[in-house]
Amino acid sequence: MTEYRANERFAGSFFHRLPQDVKSAVRQFHQCSGFALTVVATLALGLAAACAMFTVISRVMLRPLPYEKPDELVEIKEAGSRGAHDYGAPFVDLEEWRQRNHTLNDIAFYSANNHVGFLEGKNASLAVIAPRISGNLFATLGVEPSLGRGFRLRAATGSVDDQDANTIILSDIVWRELYAHEDTILNRVVTLNGRSYTVIGVMPSGFTFPFGNLNPVVWTPVVLGNSDAVRSKHEAPTYSAIARLKAGVKLAAVDAELKSIQSQVSQFYTDPYERMEVASIQVQRYRDSLVAANISKALLVLFGAAAVLWLIACVNATSLLLAHSTVRHREVAVRRALGATRQQIAQQFLIEGLMLSAVASLVGLGLAVLILRLFAYVLATQFNLHAPLTPNASVVLVLLAFTLVTALASSIWPAVSASRASVESGLRAGSAGTGTARAQLRTRSLLAVAEVALSLTLLIGCGLLLRTIYALRHVPLGFRTDHVIVANMTIPAYKFTGRDIRTQLYQPLLERVERLPGVESASLMTEVPLGKTFQLEVTFAAEGNTEADVRQRDLRAQFRAVSPEIERVFGFRMLEGRFFDEHDTSSSQPAVVVNRAFVKAFLGDDSKLGKFLGQPLLSYGEHRQAMVIGVLDDERQVSVAEQSQPEIEVCIPQITPDSAFYKTAEGLAMDLALRTDRSPSSIFPELRRLLREASPELAASKLSTMDQIVADSYGSQHLAARLLEIFSGCALLLSLAGIYGLLAYLVAQRSRELALRFALGAQRRDVMWIILRQAGWMLGSGSVLGLTLASLSSKLLRTFLYGVTPHDPWTMAAVSLLLVLSGLASACSPARRAAAIDPMQALRRE
Repeated sequence: MTEYRANERFAGSFFHRLPQDVKSAVRQFHQCSGFALTVVATLALGLAAACAMFTVISRVMLRPLPYEKPDELVEIKEAGSRGAHDYGAPFVDLEEWRQRNHTLNDIAFYSANNHVGFLEGKNASLAVIAPRISGNLFATLGVEPSLGRGFRLRAATGSVDDQDANTIILSDIVWRELYAHEDTILNRVVTLNGRSYTVIGVMPSGFTFPFGNLNPVVWTPVVLGNSDAVRSKHEAPTYSAIARLKAGVKLAAVDAELKSIQSQVSQFYTDPYERMEVASIQVQRYRDSLVAANISKALLVLFGAAAVLWLIACVNATSLLLAHSTVRHREVAVRRALGATRQQIAQQFLIEGLMLSAVASLVGLGLAVLILRLFAYVLATQFNLHAPLTPNASVVLVLLAFTLVTALASSIWPAVSASRASVESGLRAGSAGTGTARAQLRTRSLLAVAEVALSLTLLIGCGLLLRTIYALRHVPLGFRTDHVIVANMTIPAYKFTGRDIRTQLYQPLLERVERLPGVESASLMTEVPLGKTFQLEVTFAAEGNTEADVRQRDLRAQFRAVSPEIERVFGFRMLEGRFFDEHDTSSSQPAVVVNRAFVKAFLGDDSKLGKFLGQPLLSYGEHRQAMVIGVLDDERQVSVAEQSQPEIEVCIPQITPDSAFYKTAEGLAMDLALRTDRSPSSIFPELRRLLREASPELAASKLSTMDQIVADSYGSQHLAARLLEIFSGCALLLSLAGIYGLLAYLVAQRSRELALRFALGAQRRDVMWIILRQAGWMLGSGSVLGLTLASLSSKLLRTFLYGVTPHDPWTMAAVSLLLVLSGLASACSPARRAAAIDPMQALRRE
């Protein structure tokens, strides 16, 4: 009871004195506005960095999924010797999982490849993602149409009833943008890629699947055919699978059960190689599948760097508040002499710290928004965050938590120190030189050492990433990037059904582009090197178990269809043979060009030129085989940091509608690349006009320069380097400010001692050496501790680095030297001030 009443009296006293403490804090800040602004600016930098990075993390890793109980959803993939397959599984395998498992409520599936289509409206067409889905997909996700109904099911298989074969469900954004939210949309016949569908439903606002698509989405049903009864990766359609856990079932139990089932299913494959490639299963939560592991690690590392900057800001603010509490030593002593308790003194300092942190959080919130806007393009490129990034409710709650922790971290020590200060020493004249001040000086020195150590850790990380960017920019790409403009086109192939799209669309467009003033050459390519829009990879089939057959089975090659002019646009270098030219036509011998990596991986020691590639994928009709006519030098195709991969290039003029790969190579996407001496801003409008005239759907093509595409391919390294430049730059400024402030305080505290040294014959250089020696001690100790921390933390940057090791001695030495020299430079001013002390005036003041 006594303890309860004591707590009640404490709470009552706290809230009773709160208004008075707030008023006192406002007066104090008004009197010492420079000090208050410095603390606010210091804390705002740390809070802004933490707030900005948590905003990105919340949007990428913690964003809510528009499904019922999304943590129960899992993604299922077949896996083999090379890990899980992204290209899906045949229906017969999915059906085995569905019938045999006891841990999942149901298994839904959808087309593994979701290509962009064009949905026709009254006055325009809209580019949409059009995945084909099973009839139970929406039920598995726990979401139903807000208007109309879903697909009817065949109970036996979970596939869509034949009556719904030509139906379509719209997303809310499609309904709004193309049909203006018309209530009469149900049962209306719409056209998707030239085919008629009946609208049977509209999904709720905010719903999308697959999650993260940038384009508006519509859904059409999977209608099973005879090919779905085949168990073959090369002949049967493949689907991605998503399922919902039964209540109380753990992910590990599902994984174990499906692995057991798949070990039996794989025995149904007659081909030994295919059997090995589907021998296992990978199960992961659907949420986890949306963010690649390297992206998650990159964000967590950057958030850790932001947290280090926040910690440096807290340390710096603590040092400032300690110094300010020393200045107020006499004020605190007078209040204690008049009856104020230690609790009341501590409360006053804590309230001041909380108010400073609150103002700093508001300023930091504004700075965070500014940082997110500055990095909007990089964030959109790396994480598909195209909507404006602004802190949401969860971010604000985290910011409030950071504000409270910041207030406590920076204020408790000064509050306790002030409340425990001796009343007698505070009232005594000359108290500035008391033991309390010397104790605070030692404390602030240790805080400065900590600041230097943490700053050096960030600076070394920044140095390693800057060296990585330097190394990436000097990697031989294997092609020219200067003065190259690229248009990423999504092709409305349905408009050219029954016609040759090359002669009807591509060739006339190329001729018109080449006639533009300032255009040296123009060409087509399914995807330019380092592009991210349409990567096509091919696999090879081979019978037999010889060394050559095994090598051929394991090969994955980049596949590109190009027009002959592409060599003049990019300046590819030939190692052997020739590139395509005007003699390579639909009536000539089918030809392919491969790169050095393809020769090494696929052809081995065989003769390269003149070799025929008799793969089904490379069938040109009438069983004609393609012949290798040239070998390109390796170029970087996927990323600057990744070694060249095997590549096959085919000639667009040789691709006819009866070619096996006609639709894949020419009917999905195509990049138009041109070399010009004009600026992008001057040629973009003319180029967009030509694209619109060629086909209205091409007006939405993305235009960029090849230099920008290369810069975008640096990926997370570029983002991490730019953010760490800001974080480490702020950390360096804070640590130098901390050293400067501490030394200036040291000079003020030891003015009497320094005056006596002058009186006893000390030279000015001796006094300067005292101050510089103190700075050197802090910088040396901080550097040793910082190098230790950097050697441990730099391992986290391993996945970002290229061309430099995590413990690169040159980077560590150069950054340490930069920090030490900067610190000594900041110490020169206090040292000169100490050397300029007038002994007579100093002793008279004392």
